[in-house]
Amino acid sequence: MQAPKIGFVSLGCAKALVDSERILTQLRAEGYLISNNYDGADVIVVNTCGFIDSAREESMDAIGEALRKNGKVIVTGCLGAKKDKILEQYPNVLAVTGPNDLASIMGAIHHHSPQPHDPFVSLIPPQGIKLTPKHYAYLKISEGCNHRCSFCIIPSMRGNLLSRPIGEVMEEAEILAKSGVKELLVISQDTSAYGVDMQNRIDFWQGRPLKSNIHALAAALSALGIWIRLHYVYPYPHVDDLIPLMANDGLLPYLDIPFQHANQRILRAMRRPASAENNLHRIQKWRETCPDITLRSTFIVGFPGESEAEFEELLSFLEEARLDRVGCFTYSAVEGAAANKLPDHVPEEIKLQRKARLMSLQENISTHRLKEKVGRTLTVLVDTVEGKNAVARSTADAPDIDGLVHIGDAASCQPGDFIQVNIIRSDTHDLWGEQIR
Repeated sequence: MQAPKIGFVSLGCAKALVDSERILTQLRAEGYLISNNYDGADVIVVNTCGFIDSAREESMDAIGEALRKNGKVIVTGCLGAKKDKILEQYPNVLAVTGPNDLASIMGAIHHHSPQPHDPFVSLIPPQGIKLTPKHYAYLKISEGCNHRCSFCIIPSMRGNLLSRPIGEVMEEAEILAKSGVKELLVISQDTSAYGVDMQNRIDFWQGRPLKSNIHALAAALSALGIWIRLHYVYPYPHVDDLIPLMANDGLLPYLDIPFQHANQRILRAMRRPASAENNLHRIQKWRETCPDITLRSTFIVGFPGESEAEFEELLSFLEEARLDRVGCFTYSAVEGAAANKLPDHVPEEIKLQRKARLMSLQENISTHRLKEKVGRTLTVLVDTVEGKNAVARSTADAPDIDGLVHIGDAASCQPGDFIQVNIIRSDTHDLWGEQIR
């Protein structure tokens, strides 16, 4: 008898993507088949995102589409924390589970589409099922967050910080490296807080003891001999200790730090951790230690009460910091966020104007930062090859969110290859180069 087929819709951030990978891995381990269309599936699983309004709307639309085209739908993920909202609009869904709850989602699938374990059918690769290309993968090191930023509701969905044992993380990383992964993207809600909940608890990897903290983890990952890229790093003081690892070819010289704003009053109103840090001074020190470091960040404009002068202070920060990559969001009144109760909400038109001004400034900065790389030789990781042309990324470029390196006459390359490229041209976001034979 043919095994049941499960259709899967994965939405949201990279952390949700890892959750989807774990569910798919477990499904294959138990002998389920995966369907790539609605018609051929016995059940559809929709892994949702619920962080901002547009993400919630996308998730609700995806649930509706799955119900129309299949009819048997199980909902999981961040929006699943709002079970009543989902059932109010879609009472016919089979089950709703919250994020990071593999047991509950598998229980729902078992109930509505039973499948006994068959070891002859359920053979899977050691690294599990991955939704990324073979040469890079996400490595989630913790769940949840201890902070209560006033604009964010993620802790109410995913709970407080819960770090994975460092030995378990390293075992997964080692398996991925042995499977051919060339780049690991380390993710969590608060990567630099890794291990805080464990209070430096000792765990073991390859028979040697490791303390559960971000510095020990970063050092151990660096020993794998592949690219290690850190995302979602809050600017705590101990982050400074990671920079020497980047200067010595261990970690990639890349930090993804969500500063969110530069004005101290706004940061306090946002309840941001490390809000009192002198980040301009620290950026200068980071660049002195590691001149090639790439800094990416995100900012929120139009936060309740943000004055024109406070916004101008943010622009001044950007002019002086000269960050390599910047994303910008207008403040969104997410349901349940504490910031919604703050006075003096900024009109939507002004929010959009401020976003446009910030991104215009940053485009000029990014253009000049990339122009400085013309004439240099860079090591890049090839992502795709089409005909004679290849698209790759340098150490400064994370997949899907940063720029690309376009290479002509690279037909001999394969995805996952590291090659040397001479940079000949740049624009606001991307680089163009020639392979060095």
